[in-house]
Amino acid sequence: MNDRKQPFFLGSLIMITAALTNSALAEPTNPQQVQHRTVKVNGLDIFYREAGPQDAPTVLLLHGFPTSSHMFRNLIPELADKYHVIAPDYPGFGNSSAPPVDEFDYSFANLANVMEQFTEQLNLEKYSLYLMDYGAPVGFRLAVKHPERVDTLIIQNGNAYAEGLDNPFWEPIKAYWKNPVPEQGNKLRSLLTLGATKWQYTHGVRNPSVISPDTWGHVQPLLDRPGNQEIQLALFLSYGSNPALYPQWQEYLRTHQPPTLIVWGKNDQIFPAAGAYPYKRDLNNLEFHLLDTGHFAIEEEGQTIAQLMRSFLCRQTD
Repeated sequence: MNDRKQPFFLGSLIMITAALTNSALAEPTNPQQVQHRTVKVNGLDIFYREAGPQDAPTVLLLHGFPTSSHMFRNLIPELADKYHVIAPDYPGFGNSSAPPVDEFDYSFANLANVMEQFTEQLNLEKYSLYLMDYGAPVGFRLAVKHPERVDTLIIQNGNAYAEGLDNPFWEPIKAYWKNPVPEQGNKLRSLLTLGATKWQYTHGVRNPSVISPDTWGHVQPLLDRPGNQEIQLALFLSYGSNPALYPQWQEYLRTHQPPTLIVWGKNDQIFPAAGAYPYKRDLNNLEFHLLDTGHFAIEEEGQTIAQLMRSFLCRQTD
């Protein structure tokens, strides 16, 4: 190239590149596209997925054991055209910080404290709560403390009643509550193996071929991280603090009557359908669905759950 033409060429190239960059920056992000973010809460990195218009009604998705916000990867886009959807990972799960047990109190009370600070840091003043498995004891603590913030509840295999915990799955865990010694805790390590994780995803489903191996392929390496079994054992022990709070949570339901949608995998052996029916005693505005699937109902019945949520939320929050 002629040396005299290089400055003009380079200058034009820089101007074109800058124009394209500015145009890309000015173009608004598609609000339905899922964003993957991290925020600091008490020195911890709390990872979360977010999508949807910021000014739309918020849906806060609280995950179960042993997964993370990954369980909502398909649900979030199904809601994000009309709702501001946020799904965090608790400490010790997913992509959030996982400090060792001697540096962080892995209790449900503390997980709820972190999630409370998370919502306040994101300025979430009102939200619907999706409660699944561990999400129930975390979410009910939030609801009892701040009932004015809760628009609705969506409950999927999450207990607030003693019914449903009286089954063989819970027997060794209850024995650990009564006798919290290392020997008793070590008996629960079998619940943290690949076989147990796959069982949670596949037991009770109608068609195992629709359950993606990406589920346990995501979860198990996180469970296998050094120190993570101790985190999970601490939470197995802490789960014993939840039944004592059930009367308080039930009083919250009776007093505040949050509109509630139940979408429950009826073949779940961890939280069977027996735990779903008692909600009928305390709630007046209740939509109740038992789905013919297992513990992670959202894996086999994700489209059904999304449709039921959209219909329910449209009536209750629009």
